[in-house]
Parts: sequence; structure tokens; C-alpha cells
Amino acid sequence: MRSLSFTCVILIVASAWAGPTTAPSTAPSTPALRAYEHIKSLAGEWEGRSTKGWTERLTIRAMAKGSFVMETSRFAHGPDDDGMVTMYHMDGPYLMLTHYCLAQNQPRMRATEISDDGKNVVFTFLDGTNMTSRDKGHMDKAVFHFDSPDATRSQWTFYANGKEQWMEAITYRRLSSSAEATTQPAATEESRR
Repeated sequence: MRSLSFTCVILIVASAWAGPTTAPSTAPSTPALRAYEHIKSLAGEWEGRSTKGWTERLTIRAMAKGSFVMETSRFAHGPDDDGMVTMYHMDGPYLMLTHYCLAQNQPRMRATEISDDGKNVVFTFLDGTNMTSRDKGHMDKAVFHFDSPDATRSQWTFYANGKEQWMEAITYRRLSSSAEATTQPAATEESRR
């Protein structure tokens, strides 16, 4: 009997030491991490259409074991547009964006508003390089809505001389085939200016 009691005590201690038998949650623990997971899930080829009348092609890739996401935009400003790049990454608890712009500067933005599910994000200007002051024209704010795995929306604000100059909305749809992704969109009259 004494041996049976001792065996039961050993089993109880061993199971307590082993911890819970249920698997830990793998869901991101903060809205910023959930938003970053949405951004990583966008990997692939996309077409964007702007309220300013132009179209663009995006290539999105998660890189360096998922530690950053690179978004390359081409053709927004005509067939000779050599593109812009936007990089997304976490910086501790913060979701960050750096935009390498045709304005030849690199504004950095931090996510300042994030819905709890991570599907709606507002990035606001933090600082930038190749800018003598904040008044030099630059992208200053970006708002993203991750509507579905195949559809997203964004709005970008340009800032110069102490005020917002314009904001445009862009809708994106995922391209389903590589043939679709490699076809260059036709430049519109607006995008040629």
C-alpha cells in the first residue's frame, strides 16, 4: 500500500512538472503582431488602382526568416517607372514602415492605431532620411485595411510646407497567375504627368 501511495505522489509531481497538456496558443499576442502577420500573408503579386487614375504592380515578399516584408511597386508613374519599395518590420512592440519614395527620401512611419484583429492599421510619420526638415515633401501617413486574403485597400498622405497636400486611395487585388503578374499595365494620361 505504501508503495502504491509513493507511486501516486511521483506521478502527480511528474505531471505537474511537465506542465499543461494542452498546446500553447500560436496566435500573435498583440494587435501589432496580428497586423504584421496580415502583411506577411500578402506575399505574392498584386495590382493596385488609385483614385488618381493610375495602376501599379506590387510584389510582396517576406524575407530574412519573416523578420521583414519587402513591397516593390512598379509602373504607378508610367512604363519607365523603376519603382518604389516599402519595408515593414517589427521594432520591439512597434510595427514600422519605411517608404523608399520617388520623392528621393525615406520616411519612416510607426503604426499608431491598430484594430484589435490587426486588419486596420494607421501609420504616421516618425522621421525620415534625405529630408532637410519635415516640410520637405514626403509620404506622411498611410492607412491600410486588410479586407480579405485577396483584397486590400490603402490611403497615402503627402505632406509638404506644413500641411497635407493630398491623399489618395488605392484598392488592391491579388493576381492569380504569374502571367497576369508579369503583364505591364498600360500607362494612363494622368500617370504620364
